[in-house]
Amino acid sequence: MSTEIDIEERLSHLMRAVDDLSDVVARQEREIAALTRQVIRLTERAEADAEGSVTLTDQRPPHW
Repeated sequence: MSTEIDIEERLSHLMRAVDDLSDVVARQEREIAALTRQVIRLTERAEADAEGSVTLTDQRPPHW
């Protein structure tokens, strides 16, 4: 009888751990998606800046 209870307790703990890990994976998936979008935006901005603007070394400071 105690073996059956031990198994049920272990199963309960394992199910809780799986649920917790599932939550972590879901949160990380959202974070990765947000970071991927941010990297894409920054890459596009950097490419646009490289194509159409003057580098900082070619610009005069605003106080001149």
